[in-house]
Amino acid sequence: MARYVGPVCRLCRREGIKLFLKGTKCETAKCTLEKRAAPPGQHGQTRTKLSEYGVQLREKQRLKRMWGMLEQQFKNYFRKAARQKGVTGETLLQSLELRLDNVVYRLGFSASRLGARQAILHGHVHVNGHKVNRPSFGLKIGDQIQIANRPNVMELAKLNLEKTASRPTLAWLKLNREGLKGEIVSIPTREEISVPVNERLIVELYSK
Repeated sequence: MARYVGPVCRLCRREGIKLFLKGTKCETAKCTLEKRAAPPGQHGQTRTKLSEYGVQLREKQRLKRMWGMLEQQFKNYFRKAARQKGVTGETLLQSLELRLDNVVYRLGFSASRLGARQAILHGHVHVNGHKVNRPSFGLKIGDQIQIANRPNVMELAKLNLEKTASRPTLAWLKLNREGLKGEIVSIPTREEISVPVNERLIVELYSK
C-alpha cells in the first residue's frame, strides 16, 4: 500500500502539534516544532481562522498522520467502527490502538510507529509464536507479542526500551522487559488512549 514518504516534521508543523513521528527526538529541544512552529508554506504565518469544516478536517488529518495512513485506509477504519456497537469515535481509536505497529510502539520496542512498521515488515515481530509481517494486523485480548530471537534485533529493541523508559506504563498492556515480550490484557478505554484529538469532530466530518 502507498504511504507518505516526504519530510515528517513538516506534518507536525502543518497540524500545529507534535505527532511523534521521529521517536524520542520529538521529546527533545531538537524537535523541529520547537524551532519553527509556523505552518509550512509561503503563507503559513498569515493563515486565517479555520471554518467549522476546517477544524474537523484538521482533527482527522492529525489522527490519520499519527498512524501514517492515507485517506482510503483511514476511511475503511472509520466505516468499520461505525458498523460496530458503542461510541463510534472511541471504537475507531481502539481499533487503531490495537494495530500491531502501534502496540510494538506503545510497548517501547520501537521509538516510533514508523520504526515499528519497518521492524514488522522485516519479520522481526512474532504474535503468539508466529511471525507476522503485516503492520495493520489487529490484536485482541490475550495476544502475546515478542521480538524475534535474533541478536541484532533484540539489541535494538533493548536500546529502544532504554530510550522510552520515561513513558508512562499503560494498564492495558503487560510488558516483560527481560524477555522482550508484551501481552494485551484489556481493551484500552478512551482515558487510556493518549492522542491529542477530538474524535467527535472526526465523526461529524464523516457524517456529513
